[in-house]
Order: sequence, then C-alpha cells, then structure tokens
Amino acid sequence: MSILASIAPPSPPPKPIGVQRGGARAWLIWALLETLNLEPEPGGARAMERRAAGSLGPLSEENFLCLAEAGVQSPEFTALCAQLVAELRALCPLEEDVSPTSGPEDAETFQIELSGLLQELHCPYTALTTGDVTARLGSAHSCLQLLYFLSSELQAARLLSWKRPPSPRQGAGANAARRELRLISQALGRPEPAPTCPIPQLLEDIKSKVAEALSALPAGHQEMAPLLRAPLTARQWEALEGIRQALCAEYECRKRMMMTRFSVTLQSFHWSERAKAQSAALLAAVSPLRQAESVASGVTLARLLAAREDASRIVSTSSGRCRHRTSCAINKVLMGGVPDRGGRPKEIEPPMPTWEKRREGGRGQQRWGRRGKKKK
Repeated sequence: MSILASIAPPSPPPKPIGVQRGGARAWLIWALLETLNLEPEPGGARAMERRAAGSLGPLSEENFLCLAEAGVQSPEFTALCAQLVAELRALCPLEEDVSPTSGPEDAETFQIELSGLLQELHCPYTALTTGDVTARLGSAHSCLQLLYFLSSELQAARLLSWKRPPSPRQGAGANAARRELRLISQALGRPEPAPTCPIPQLLEDIKSKVAEALSALPAGHQEMAPLLRAPLTARQWEALEGIRQALCAEYECRKRMMMTRFSVTLQSFHWSERAKAQSAALLAAVSPLRQAESVASGVTLARLLAAREDASRIVSTSSGRCRHRTSCAINKVLMGGVPDRGGRPKEIEPPMPTWEKRREGGRGQQRWGRRGKKKK
C-alpha cells in the first residue's frame, strides 16, 4: 500500500496527464511546484538546491514542461526525481533508492532503480509498472505521471510526519534508565553504582544478585513469579509505551481535577468568620503538602517488568479479605439493603382518561348496545 493510500480512502487512478497548458494541467503543475517548495510563478526568487547533483535553478511552468518533455535522457529530470525520492526516504523507511544521472548513457540504470522503487510504493499507474522497463518513460505524460505520483507520496509522508508524536529526548530516557538501575541496586542491597560504571557490567552484577536472591526462596513460591514472562518485540514495546502514555494522560487529568476540587473545598472554609481568623495557619499547613504533590505520573514500563503474579488476582470488594484490609474507624460495616423506591419508566401506568372512572383490578370491558323500544 502506498503512503497516500494509508491516509486517504482508495480511489481509482487519475486520468492520464498530458502536457497541455491551462485548466487542470496548470493546477497540477502548480501543485507539484508547491510540493517541491518552489515558486509557481515564472519570476519566482526561490530555487531548489540539489543535494544529489547540481542545481536546477528556479523552476517555472515552462521549465517544468521542458523537463517532462526531455524525460529520462535529461540529467535535470532525473535529478528532480532523485530529490523527491531523497525527501521521501527521509520521512519514511524505504529500501529502494534512485540516483541522478550524468548523461543519457545512465538512463537505463535510472529506470531500473526507479522500477524497484515504484514496486515498493505500490504505484497505481500501470503504465509506470508494466511493460518494458526502458520504455515506460518514453512520453512526456508518463514523466508527468511519475512526478505527480512521487510528489503526492511526499505530501502524504509530510502529513503523517506532522501527525506523528515527537519522540522523547535521548537524554531523558538515559536519565530514567539510570534512576531505575539505582533503585534496583538499593532494593538488592548493593552499593549505589558510580556514574562512570558501564551499563552492561552493572546489568551483569544485578543479574547475578537477583539469581542469588531467587535461589534462596522456597520451592513453589508463586508470589515472586513475574507476571510478564514472554519476550516482547520492539514493536510490542512501542505499543506498550503508547498505552502507558495514554493511561498517564488520563491519570494526570483525573489528578488535576481532584487537586482543583481540593482547592475549591479549602476556599470554602474561609467563608465563615471563625475560619477567616485561622486562614494563615490553614495555608501554612496545606502549602507544603500541595508543593510536594505532583500531577505527573511516575509509572514507567519498569513497573510492568516488576509486576508479579499476585497482582493479577482479582478480589471482590465485598469479600471478607478485602474488607479486613480496607475497613477503618469511619467505615466499619457494609451498607445494608435499601428499600426499592421504584421510579422505573416501564413500570409507570398511563393516566386514566378524564371521561372514564378509574377501574379497580384487571382490565374490564364495557359492552354497549342499543336498547330496544317497546312496540305499542
């Protein structure tokens, strides 16, 4: 699947593109020039700097059509294609690459490299992917199709790169790893590692210490068995990191809301005349607690590795074991059964009509008939 198809619904390939000026063709050329970060006007001052070979100078509509008509025999056309591919490779992982040519003798090599790239991108244009490799770019409209496809893929890759969340800084990740290793050393009773200690050596020391501690445990001790035993791939770790970030964002939102409600509750204590005299003492007692409290979550993926099997045991909140640990002087007993007050919409009977008396019991039926008159 191409990059453009990953962000847009599938649609049939556009009609073949010609070299006529005006209308949709002029709009297409303007869009291609905008993709290349060039000025669409003939007198534009911005020029595209070639990284692969040479400089194309300011491209106008006329020069753009000349490049398409020259085709793969022109080094400027191959340099333009190589520029698009280079920017595309900088935004998404691609195995294939194309190199600009220095003359018409390198056109065949360029088309072979381009054929592999189009297959990797799943190009929808059959004229560019079928037939003789050296004859696919023999016309001007085929060259325009190629430039249109590469530029649209580049636009889609730029959109995806803008939506991609920024990767964390390497320094912050290294500091977090150092902090976790220091906590592991403290838990195992080892001296704090020196900042210059190599990470592989520190991990080997921790591994030997953990193996020694596990050998001292009694057989069948399941509480110390790790919850996560299967090895994970790099993609699975990235997915877990995304889940962790989403949960941390939810936690921070809820904690910020609780702290705001706590502040509002404290402000309500200052309304009475008696509390106004104690406002300074109240602020002095609460301010250190508020400063020590942080909204950010400190849960990392290391907590997942440290989780044990007993963490997955779900105990009902109404069980005796759970109530034995959660009961306090304020909440000692369970709430008993409360009376059912009704109020369910499906149990409400419709009101009786005003012209009819209320009936007791089941649904009664009235029979109406015509009274017969006596014959005289």
